[in-house]
Amino acid sequence: MTDAKLEFDAAVGAKQEGWNRPPVMEPSGEGGVLELAMGPHHPSTHGVFRMDVALDGERVIRLKPVFGYLHRNHEKLAEGMSYLGSMPFTDRLDYICSLTNNWAYALAVEKLTGQEVPERAEYLRVILGELTRVVNHASSIGFLIQEMGASGTPLMYAFREREKILDLFEALTGARMMCNYMRFGGCRVDASAAWLEATRKVVAGLPGFVDEFEQLLRSNEILMARCQGVGILRPDLAVNAGVTGPLLRASGVNYDIRKVDGYGIYNRFKFRVPLGDHGDVYDRFMIRMLELRESIKILEQALKEIPVGPVMDAKAKIRGFRPKAGEAYGRIEAPKGELGFYLISDGGPNPYRYRVRPPSLINLTILEDMCLGQNVADVVLIFGSVDIVLGEVDR
Repeated sequence: MTDAKLEFDAAVGAKQEGWNRPPVMEPSGEGGVLELAMGPHHPSTHGVFRMDVALDGERVIRLKPVFGYLHRNHEKLAEGMSYLGSMPFTDRLDYICSLTNNWAYALAVEKLTGQEVPERAEYLRVILGELTRVVNHASSIGFLIQEMGASGTPLMYAFREREKILDLFEALTGARMMCNYMRFGGCRVDASAAWLEATRKVVAGLPGFVDEFEQLLRSNEILMARCQGVGILRPDLAVNAGVTGPLLRASGVNYDIRKVDGYGIYNRFKFRVPLGDHGDVYDRFMIRMLELRESIKILEQALKEIPVGPVMDAKAKIRGFRPKAGEAYGRIEAPKGELGFYLISDGGPNPYRYRVRPPSLINLTILEDMCLGQNVADVVLIFGSVDIVLGEVDR
C-alpha cells in the first residue's frame, strides 16, 4: 500500500463522526436578507448553472447550487446501446478533456473483460492524457483570472498553447475536441513518426510557457489579495465529501490515482504530487500551475521511451462484443479529479448498468461550505477555483 493511500485512509478514519459542516450562518440583524439568483446564464458560471445565494449585506449566509439544466440522460442511453457505441458519448462529458473520458471508460471495459493493452498504446494514452491535463489546467487558470475581473490576457496566453495541442489532437484523431480515440484493448489509430516529432516540439516549448505564465501571475498583488485566505477547504471536509483531484491536493491531502493505482504505465515515470498548505483559492491556483510542470516531465519521459509495435490487441473484438456477466469499476486521475465508470454486464451486447462517477459533480457539493462567510464578490471566484464542466455535472 502506497504512502498516499495510507495518508488518505488515515484522513478518512480520523473523522468517523461524519461530515462536520459549518453551522448555518444567521443574519447580523442590521438589515434584511437579500436572496440573489446568480444564473442560470451568468457569464462566469461555466455553463448553464445557478447559485441561489442569501446575503447579509455582502456576506454569504446560505448558498444552494441548482443544476440539471443540461441533463442529457447519458447513463440511461448507454444502457440501450453497445459498449463501443457509448465511446463517442463520453467525449461530451467533460468536453475539455474528451481523451481522458475515453480512457476511463476503456479502462472499465478492459477490467470487465480482462482485455490486454499493447505497450505502445499505453504510452500513447499517457501522452494524450497529460496533454489533456495541460490543456485543462492552463485553461482553468486563465478562466479563474478572468473571473477575478482581469482582462483576457492570461486566458489568451493559455489558449495560445491550447491551440497547438488541439492541432495535435486533430492530426491524430481527426477531431479537435470530440476525439473518440480510445478503444477497448488499445487505440483507434497509430501515431506517425511525424506526429510524435511535432508533439516533441510542442512539449519542448511548454516549460517556457509555464515560466511566462507563472511570472505573469504568481506574485501579482491583486491576485494574492483576492485569493489568499479566500474559500478555504479543510482537509477533513474534503476527504469526507469525496473531493478529489487538484481541489483535494490543494488542501494538503496526498492522493493522486496515478500514484495510488498506478494504472496504465504511470509507475514507470518519475513525477511528484504537489500539495497545498492552506486549501484556499490561491493554493488551488498554484497546485494547477505546479501540476503543469509535472505533466511536462511525464510527457518528456513518455515521448523519449515510446516503443514501436501495435496499438490494438490482436484479440480485441468489435463485432459480437459480449462481456461475461460481472461488474467492474475503472477509474483514472482525470484533470479535475477521480473519473470512474461502473459497469455491470449480464452477458448481453450492452451494459445492464452504466454509471459515471464525475469529479465535477462531486467536487461541486462543497461549494456552500467554501462560500459561507465570504463576500458575494468572492463567490464566482471560489466557484471558478473548483474547475467544473456542466456537461459532466448534469450528464
